[in-house]
Order: sequence, then C-alpha cells, then structure tokens
Amino acid sequence: MDLYFFQFIYSLAHQWWLTDLIGVFFAKYLGYFLILIAAFLILKEKKFQQKIYAFSLIALSVILSRGIIAEALKFFIARQRPFSVLEIEPLLKYESYDKFMSFPSGHAAFFFALALAVFFLNKKLGWRFMIAALFIGLARIFTGVHWPSDILAGALIGIISALIVKKTLSSYK
Repeated sequence: MDLYFFQFIYSLAHQWWLTDLIGVFFAKYLGYFLILIAAFLILKEKKFQQKIYAFSLIALSVILSRGIIAEALKFFIARQRPFSVLEIEPLLKYESYDKFMSFPSGHAAFFFALALAVFFLNKKLGWRFMIAALFIGLARIFTGVHWPSDILAGALIGIISALIVKKTLSSYK
C-alpha cells in the first residue's frame, strides 16, 4: 500500500519543470515561512505572560515531536528512503548518511506540531498551518525523499506531541 501511494504521487514528478519547482519549494522552503509567521504570532501577543505561553507551547511541541520522539524512532528503525530502495531520481539531494533516516518524517512531525500549537493560539491561522503542513508532507513524497507512511507517522507524532504539551501547560495555569 505504501509503495502504491508513493508511486502514484511520485509519478507526478519530473513531468513539468514548474510542478517540480513548486514541489521542491513546498518540501524544502515553505516551512521557513511558517516558522517566521509563528514567530510574529508570538511577538504579537500583548501581555508578556501570553508571549511566554505561546512561545512555550510552540517550542516544546516541536522539540518533543521532532527533536525527541522522531529522532528516537529514526535511531531504532533506520528505514531507507525511497530513493535508496527504488531506482528513482529524487528532486531533493541527500547525503549518504541521511539515507537511512526516513521513518518517521521529521518535517511532518515538526510542522504538524507547529500547526496544532498555532491552532491552539489562533484557530483561523492554525487551519492554514495545517493545510501548509499537509502540503509539506505531500511534497516530501512528491520529491522522492519519504514514503507516505513516514509522513503519516510524523503527522501523528506532531499532533500527539502538541496535545501533550497543551495539556501539560494548561495544568500549570
């Protein structure tokens, strides 16, 4: 099933230079814009205590999801990326040491945690972040660097991490 969905999405790559360019932008650069917008969201808070809460919610969510859970799983699972298993030319280049670090997707874990944390702070903006996180995940498949299950697992880790951090922080209010 994973291979089927990967081949379906990846088959759209290398067809037209513009879609390849958009796919690379979403997979590699869109996240920087989301981080910048999240920083402005924190700075926009009026009270210092609200700024601290917003920063803590976002920072702890992404650290837990990407920095702790996703990295621990990558260490123990060491799943090869699609371009290491299949004879494909990925749109993003990776060093040889990174070819065994596919599951779960750190990008998906990070950006879904960020999106849900932003959602807790601003629902309208949070939905936009969720859509952007979904596009980032799909683009990581499109560019040939992740399996669909990598993205799904990363998204679940990100969402669960943000929920845990929100629940933990709300108990300290």
